[in-house]
Amino acid sequence: MTYDKHIFISYSHLDNQALTPEQDGWVSRFHESLQNVLTMRMGRPAKIWRDKKLCGNDCFAEEIVAQFPTTEILISVLSQCYVASQWCQREVEEFCKRAGEIRVGNKYRIIKVIKLPPDNFGPLPAFMNEMLGYDFFKYEDPEQLRNPLELDLDFPDLKALYYRRLCKMADDVIDVIKKLESSPTDVQSVPQVTPSRPPVFLALCSWDRREARDVLETELRPHGYPILPDRQLPTEETDFVAEVSRLLAQSRLAVHLVGGFPGFVPDGPSRKAAVVLQNELAIALAKKNGLRRVIWLPQGTVSQDPEQNRFIEALQRDADAQFAAELITGDVEALKAAVYRALQSIEKSATQPIREADENDGQLIYLICDAKDRDAVLPLRKLLRSKGFETKIPLFEGDAASIDRAKKEMLTQCQTALVFYGKGDEAWKHSIDSDLQKSRGYRAGKDQLIKFTYLSEPTTTEKTEMIELGELNLVNGLGGFSETTANTLLEMLQARVRRAA
Repeated sequence: MTYDKHIFISYSHLDNQALTPEQDGWVSRFHESLQNVLTMRMGRPAKIWRDKKLCGNDCFAEEIVAQFPTTEILISVLSQCYVASQWCQREVEEFCKRAGEIRVGNKYRIIKVIKLPPDNFGPLPAFMNEMLGYDFFKYEDPEQLRNPLELDLDFPDLKALYYRRLCKMADDVIDVIKKLESSPTDVQSVPQVTPSRPPVFLALCSWDRREARDVLETELRPHGYPILPDRQLPTEETDFVAEVSRLLAQSRLAVHLVGGFPGFVPDGPSRKAAVVLQNELAIALAKKNGLRRVIWLPQGTVSQDPEQNRFIEALQRDADAQFAAELITGDVEALKAAVYRALQSIEKSATQPIREADENDGQLIYLICDAKDRDAVLPLRKLLRSKGFETKIPLFEGDAASIDRAKKEMLTQCQTALVFYGKGDEAWKHSIDSDLQKSRGYRAGKDQLIKFTYLSEPTTTEKTEMIELGELNLVNGLGGFSETTANTLLEMLQARVRRAA
C-alpha cells in the first residue's frame, strides 16, 4: 500500500469552538502544534489533514472516507461531544473498514487524544476502550476526579505538560509511520522485533505522581526502552492481576511511583489499590525470576487514607514490601538516576558471560560490619583465613553509587553473609537486614544467601533480646573474642559448607 497522508484528525466541531474572537479553536491549535513537532522530528513535512466542518452539522461526506485507504493514522480527539456525534462514530468505523489492517505490531493505527474524558465510549469500537490514550487535560480536583481542564498553550502553567504529552504521542506516531513505510506492500508482514533493550514496567500511579511518570516515560522511550503497560489495564481485579502478572513477566525492571493517594482500585474482593497490587505482584516475580525494582517514595509522603498510609509505612520500614527494590526518597532527578543505573546494570549483566560455579564459592564470606568495627573484625578475619575461608568486608569509601554497586555484587556472589553486630546501632542493623532481604531479588537461579550473626561489644537491649529469643545462626561474642566463640562460629560455617557440597 502506498500512503500519501500521514494523519487524519477526527473531531467534533463543537470541540473546536474559539473561546474569544481572536483565538483559534482547540483542535486547530492542536493540529498546528502536532504538524510542527512531527515535521521537526521526522525531518520532512508531516502531512496532516482534517475536515474543517465549517458547516457546523454532522452530514457525513463520502469524499473524506475515500482518502482513508491512503492515510496511515487516524487521531480521534475524544470528548463527550465526540462520542455523541454520529459523524465521528462513522469516521472511526469507515477508517477501520477501508484502511486495511489497523494494527502494526503491538500498536494501533487509531490514536486516542482525550481532550476531555467522556462518560463512556458508547458505540465506538471496543478496542478503543482497551488501548492507551493521551490525556490532554488535567483535573482541578484530582482527588475526586472532578473539574477536568483542557491543556492549553494559552495557559502558562499548562504549557509544559501540553508539550510533554504532545511529544510523547509524536514519538509513538512516528514509530507507527516507520513500521508502515518499512513494508509498503503488506502491513501484516511487519516483523515482530525482539526489543534490544530491557522492557520497563512503569506501574500505574495516583494522580499526584502522574506528571513524574510522564517525565520518566518521555525520557525512556526515545532511548529504545519498551514501556509497559502498552494498553489500558482491566478494571476487574481478577483480570487486572492476570494482565499485570503477564506484563511483569515480560519486564526486566519494575518502577513504582508512590504518592499520598491510593489511586485506581480494581473492582474485586480484596479492594486493594492498583499501586498495592502491582507491588505485591512485582515482589512475586522478583522472587521467581529476579525482577529488578525501583520504588519512588519522596521524603515526607503521607496520606489521609488509612490504607494508603499503612502501605507507605510498610514501604519505608518493611524489608518484604521493599523486596528486590531500591527505595528512592529524593526528587525526580534522583528517580531517573536510579532507573538508569538499574537499566545499565541489567544491560551489562546481559552482555557478560555466565561464570561457571566455583567449588570455592562456599568459602567466600561477606563479612558485614560497621565502619567503626573495621579494626575489631581483624582477629576474626585472620582466624577464618587460617581455616580456608576468604572474607570480604563492605566498601566504606567512595561515591554512593560505587558503594551500593559493591554491596550488591557481594550479596550476589557470596553464599554466606556474616553480620558483625558491634558498634553499629539498631538503625544500622535494620538496614543490613533489609539489604539481606532484598538480596533474594539479585540471586535469580542461585541458592538463598545464608546469614550468620556475630554479636560483639557493646551489650545492648536488642542484642540481649536476640540471644534470649534464640535467633538462628547466632554467635554470642559479647564477652569478647575467645577461642570458644571462634570455634562455635567455625563449626557453624563448616557445617554450612558441607551441606552445600
